[in-house]
Amino acid sequence: QVQLVESGGGLVQPGGSLRLSCAASGFTFTFSNYRMSWYRQAPGKERELVATIGSSLGVTNYADSVRGRFTISRDNTKNTVYLQMNSLKPEDTAVYYCNTYPSRRTWGQGTQVTVSS
Repeated sequence: QVQLVESGGGLVQPGGSLRLSCAASGFTFTFSNYRMSWYRQAPGKERELVATIGSSLGVTNYADSVRGRFTISRDNTKNTVYLQMNSLKPEDTAVYYCNTYPSRRTWGQGTQVTVSS
């Protein structure tokens, strides 16, 4: 059974930085075989795709709203995906989740990111 455990969220001022982590376990195949993504859901809005990292070459893609500010990375030896978030804006406030791409039905609990002065 797949488990995804996100951590690293918190309250940060505009312009600040956070680094999110997602520990994954229970995959049928080796973790490195899976494309992984970060998603987020703001209050009253639908969940949206933020960033994706490929399985082998680690090719990355970003939503326009975060490109140049966020960096997704992975450590396949630790079955972990990271999201480095810099120059945070109030509109980045959301619960952040990781999942495969495309996403599975099972989601973790997410980690809350609040950007406010």
